[in-house]
Parts: sequence; structure tokens; C-alpha cells
Amino acid sequence: MKFQIRPCTDHDFEAVFRLLGQLWPDRELYRHALPKIFQRALCSAAQVYLCGEVADKVVGFVSLNLGHIDELIVDEKHRECSFGTQLLNEIIAHARRRGCERVELDSAFHRKTAHEFYRRRGFENRAYLFSKSLC
Repeated sequence: MKFQIRPCTDHDFEAVFRLLGQLWPDRELYRHALPKIFQRALCSAAQVYLCGEVADKVVGFVSLNLGHIDELIVDEKHRECSFGTQLLNEIIAHARRRGCERVELDSAFHRKTAHEFYRRRGFENRAYLFSKSLC
């Protein structure tokens, strides 16, 4: 199974939206607002959006905003195939080319498998992220 990584285009929104649904299955994704956000990010010099494909089907997505990895998701049917590692390595290469000396990301407490994935790839837990709902 050949996995190809390429920059996302505006035509990838639907596939990326489906992947984001797997990343946040308990959250309501704002379907009406996300296409504009996606398009804005594609045009931003500060952001990088990459898609991973198998047989011309998007099965992975990773995003970088300056030195922060905002999302990394591989379709649940394609996990354990090293696609996540390939996406991570590619986005880290983008960060290096942009002059970043460090990349960081957030991962929810319950994502124990993801935490182990990042630890095995040299990431360290350096902080807690605090947030407060204003609703």
C-alpha cells in the first residue's frame, strides 16, 4: 500500500472534515464555518496543511501553525501502517525548513495511545494546557 503525502487543496475539505470527525467524535464540528477556516489556512503563510493518500483517497491529515502541530489524524482503518509517523516526519521537516527549533502539540488526557505514539517519536510532556469554557 503506497502512501503519498502532498499539500492539501480546497478540494480536500470533505475528506479532511471526515477525518476531523474521527479525531473529535464527541464534538459538534461547525460544518458551516469550517470551510472558510480551511480555505484561510490554505492561503496562510504561517500554516501548512498536508494530506496523506492511499490510492488517491485521503486517509491522513496533519497541520502546522508556526511551530505548533494542530492536528494529526489517520483514518482508523489505516492506523498501524506507519502513516502517522510519515505525516509527523514530513510536518517536522516543514517546521525545520521554516526555521523552527521546536515543535509542540496538545493531546487530550484520554488519548493514551496518542501519548505513547508521540513519546516513541521523541516528544516529551513538558506542560499542562489549561482552558476555561466561556459558554
